[in-house]
Amino acid sequence: MATKKAEPSGEPVNTVELAGRVSGDPEARTLPSGDELVTLRLVVARPAGGPVDTIDLACWSGAARRAAGRVGDGDHVHVTGALRRRFFRTPGGAASRYEVEVGKLSRQRVSA
Repeated sequence: MATKKAEPSGEPVNTVELAGRVSGDPEARTLPSGDELVTLRLVVARPAGGPVDTIDLACWSGAARRAAGRVGDGDHVHVTGALRRRFFRTPGGAASRYEVEVGKLSRQRVSA
């Protein structure tokens, strides 16, 4: 599939597109603020059979949470969203990590 390259416009761009395999089952939880969140992990193979990348996904919108609730361990999915850096406290102090905030998640059919 050909991908159209974005033309430089001078405007900031934060768009992520991934396709890979779900590792483990999605986890739904309600935060102390009352916000609902579904998280899952995506395994994306690198070209030429090299190592894989494991990427954390966060589903905040209702549509993304519903879509994530319909997939499970081993399912192949296509994801679009934005890269986010999340800050949190640990016993050792402040920490951060990157995750993809899912805008759209859909299951992919894998041909044998």
